Amino acid sequence: MKSRFNRNRPGDTPISVNTSLSDPTLLVFLVEKLADRRNSAGYDQQAVQPGWKAIETSSIEAYVSGNTNLTDNTDAIDAGFTTSFIFSCTKAKDQDYSFTWLCSLS
Repeated sequence: MKSRFNRNRPGDTPISVNTSLSDPTLLVFLVEKLADRRNSAGYDQQAVQPGWKAIETSSIEAYVSGNTNLTDNTDAIDAGFTTSFIFSCTKAKDQDYSFTWLCSLS
């Protein structure tokens, strides 16, 4: 079945979109440190079936800033942004929290 969306038609111009975060290495470090709980709920210590790994999870909301560039054959737009994301980290037994997943809240 052919999609009726995203079809190239005569006169259509491709658009390129690039997004960059301000200091992503620092962001990951901060998220992992903020997610680290002082007290453990103990989920990472639970017995699980063979081949599985028990994990502890922690999530935080943080603001992220960066820049988005949109370009086509004739024009370019640069737009800075600051928006809220929720970050989730996981921790296995005897390990530190590590960044796992994120979702935009806007």
